[in-house]
Amino acid sequence: MVVDDHPMWRDAVERDLEAAGHQVVAVAANGREAIARFPASAPQVVVLDLQLPDNTGVQVTSMMLEHDPTARVLILSASGEQGDVLEAIKAGATGYLVKSASSAELIDAVVRVSEGEAVFTPGLAGLVLGEFRRIMDGPADSPVDQLTERETEILKMVATGMSYKQIAARLVLSHRTVQNHVQNTLRKLQMNNRVQLTRWAIEHGLDDEAGA
Repeated sequence: MVVDDHPMWRDAVERDLEAAGHQVVAVAANGREAIARFPASAPQVVVLDLQLPDNTGVQVTSMMLEHDPTARVLILSASGEQGDVLEAIKAGATGYLVKSASSAELIDAVVRVSEGEAVFTPGLAGLVLGEFRRIMDGPADSPVDQLTERETEILKMVATGMSYKQIAARLVLSHRTVQNHVQNTLRKLQMNNRVQLTRWAIEHGLDDEAGA
């Protein structure tokens, strides 16, 4: 589903997605239309502009995910401001690209977001993680203490939006081993999917500080 109040931009995104083999099940020019068409169209991924004439992308994201928590929202916005990115992620968006992104970057982001990966325009992930580190209180008994050193290392990489393949290459592990570590982490933190895990990791200020 493509939501943008600029017809030319909306049409271009729809055309690029369809040319890449994706089915665009609905389009909308504002938040009201998007919310009205969302239930029947049941999109797997919503490419959503942040600035809409009647609702913010943050509000639309929250309402969509309240209706269907399994949907993925990729914000595509002219704004790269840290505050905008932060609010979108807190509302449940899985990814955030600025509109200077290329068509290839958009298509890649849609695919990755559909698989539950957190995707950011380069540079934004670090800003978001830094902000969460400043505003979140660090609990004395953190759930992260339940994790092994390797699980924590992989969780930090998940927080920056790295794919399983990238993590496996970085740590010289098999793709299956990385998946197993993530599944163990989900179980220990009592979460159901990678989107929840990524959001939790961001909220707790985890990133790939070791760079190992």
